Formats: sequence, structure tokens, C-alpha cells
Amino acid sequence: MGKCDGRVTLVAICSLQLMAALQRQVFDFLGYQWAPILANFLHIMAVILGIFGTVQFRSRYLILYAVWLVLWVGWNSFIICFYLEVGHLSQVREDRDFLMTFNTSLHRSWWMEHGPGCLVTPVLDSRIAPDDHHVITVSGCLLDYQYIEVLSAALQVLLALFGFVYACYLSKVFQDDEDSFDFIGGFESYGYQPPQKTSHLQLQPLYTAG
Repeated sequence: MGKCDGRVTLVAICSLQLMAALQRQVFDFLGYQWAPILANFLHIMAVILGIFGTVQFRSRYLILYAVWLVLWVGWNSFIICFYLEVGHLSQVREDRDFLMTFNTSLHRSWWMEHGPGCLVTPVLDSRIAPDDHHVITVSGCLLDYQYIEVLSAALQVLLALFGFVYACYLSKVFQDDEDSFDFIGGFESYGYQPPQKTSHLQLQPLYTAG
């Protein structure tokens, strides 16, 4: 795999990550999911940094991008376990609003009411609804919102794994190139001067008639 091919591939992966993150950010905004919104914003910044590092041959930026991808995989793995209620996470079902919205609202995922085939029916005169909220029932969904969120997080994990591999590869290649350039230019640091060409042509005085 050549360096040029690796750069093109990583830019393509970063572009897919950017599109997927922007799409996810829009739906998280619609659902008032403030914790994912913050994480998505940091991810978008890191992906832009990765694209810049790839185009400008900056290994340090790629290393920062790779480190962020490790954290990003951890966050999305938590999202997957959270919505599937794996292990002890099943005990925090009632605290879901607090975790995703920082307890600022009772909203949940936008896909809960707008999933494919979902039929939303408002419950009138409900005693459990707060003053500024209403109770609804959702039925007929072809795919529950939990699984839509899980699929979205799984896509992020898949792209992050590919991006991590290529970022590590290219950062190593760029570092090797920088080391080789330092070796070639090392003579300049010791004041090395290339030999100067000398001319063997002797200058003769020019006499003019007075």
C-alpha cells in the first residue's frame, strides 16, 4: 500500500465520518440530546484535524486524531450498551433523560417518535404529565428507536476502526520521511559547505591605444 493510496483512503474515511457525524448531530439537536451533541462536536473537530494532518503531512495531528478515535470508540460502545441495556445499565433506565440531556428536559431520542412506521397517539388528560409536557404512545414502529441509535453508533465504531488503522500507518510513514529529511540536511548543522568551482582562466590586462 503506497503512501499516496493511504492518504486518499484516509481522506475518504474522514469524509464519511464527517458526513455521518453531521447527520447524527442534526437528529441529536432535534431530540435535545446534549451529551451526544457535545461528543459529536468534539468528533467533528477531531476529524477535521485528521483531514488537515493527512493533506499537510503532519504526523502529530494524525496521532491526536488516532487518540481521539480510541475515546470515540469507547463513547459509542457505551451508547450501544446503554440502549441495549447491557449489564448494570439496565438499572439506569429511569435516569436516561439525565444522562443524555443533562437533566434539562424529558426528551429522548428523536427517532422515538419519528422512526420508520411509527404512529404517535397523544394521551389526553394524563395525570402523570408535567405542566409543560404531554404523554404519548408510540406504536407500529418497524424498528424501535433504540436499535436505530445502536446502528448509528455501530457505524461510527466501524469507521473509527478503519480510520485508526490508516492514521497509525500514515503517521509512521510521515515520521520516517521527516527523519530521512533530517538526515539529509544534517550536514548543514555542522557548517558543511560544498566545494566551490574554481576557474583556471587568468585575467590579462587590457591595453588601449592612447
